[in-house]
Amino acid sequence: MSIIKKLTKHGNSYSLIIDKAILELIGIDKTTFLEISTSDGESLLLKPLEEKKEKKFTKSLKTVNRKYSKALKRLAK
Repeated sequence: MSIIKKLTKHGNSYSLIIDKAILELIGIDKTTFLEISTSDGESLLLKPLEEKKEKKFTKSLKTVNRKYSKALKRLAK
């Protein structure tokens, strides 16, 4: 399957809107962490993060937020 899309401006970044049908096809939703990689520097590969990696990532994220929440809030200003 091939679809042509354009990036959408989102604040200072750009977003790619993924149609609901595609999300359902590959079994992901808004809570799914995605691993983004490239093997050739010209194309992107998006795939759901493995459950083990997702749990490790979530645990690490909570630790960082707990330890550095004040510093992160100051940096966001």
